[in-house]
Amino acid sequence: MSKMANMLTIIDNSDDSGDEFLMNVALRGRNAKIYRPREDHYAKWTDKEFFVRFRLTKETVLELLDLIREDLETSTDRSLSPMNQLLLTLRFYALGSLLISVGDFSGVHKSTASVIIKKVSLIIANLRPQFIHFPHTAADKKTNQVEFYSKNHFPRVVGAIDCTHIRIQSPGGDQAEVFRNRKGWFSLNVQTISDARMRFVDIVARWPGSAHDQNIFNNSRIKARFEMGEFGEGLILGDSGYALTPYLLTPLRNPLLPEENLY
Repeated sequence: MSKMANMLTIIDNSDDSGDEFLMNVALRGRNAKIYRPREDHYAKWTDKEFFVRFRLTKETVLELLDLIREDLETSTDRSLSPMNQLLLTLRFYALGSLLISVGDFSGVHKSTASVIIKKVSLIIANLRPQFIHFPHTAADKKTNQVEFYSKNHFPRVVGAIDCTHIRIQSPGGDQAEVFRNRKGWFSLNVQTISDARMRFVDIVARWPGSAHDQNIFNNSRIKARFEMGEFGEGLILGDSGYALTPYLLTPLRNPLLPEENLY
């Protein structure tokens, strides 16, 4: 009798959108597992709410999903859809909290969410060569230099370089402290180069927070490419954390002349 009462309570508390859920109750019997239909998190939110939650527009999410959908397809109807796998991952990126992210996607266990986030992240990372690269054609290279000059009046510039710290939890172990940066928290020190439109054209994301910007650059492939003359007379701009070289321009430490101040 108590089982029947519980069943009726579940049915009474279900809204009109739970027809599929109620059908599962009727058809699968008392001892079968009951699966609620998955929410459509793409349609659920307005454009503004969606952007606040996932940090990307709906249009951008659709474009990204088209690129990775085949790798996210699953063989069971009860698994998260490719869209919800992507949105769960984006929600985690936005919050940095697995527990809160899982709480937004009912029926997803924490361990399952962790597997999904890792899988989706690796799939997205595999798109890197398609989107993160210096211009290939002569026309694109010229356009990039012209755009840099129109904004900053620096000739021959092909990129701007800097490092940024990405906060992480302590990795633990004997080497954990090498990830603590000069501000006192754990991070990865990530080197990036951007083009005139502020799009990444090169990324190095394998150094701990204690690594110095110059040391990261010295050990990067992009430095070797400039040293070998791959970019011709092309230049990159950096801050005073880098050493001045024929292809990497940095601020003058003590400018005196008008020309030096202008530079």
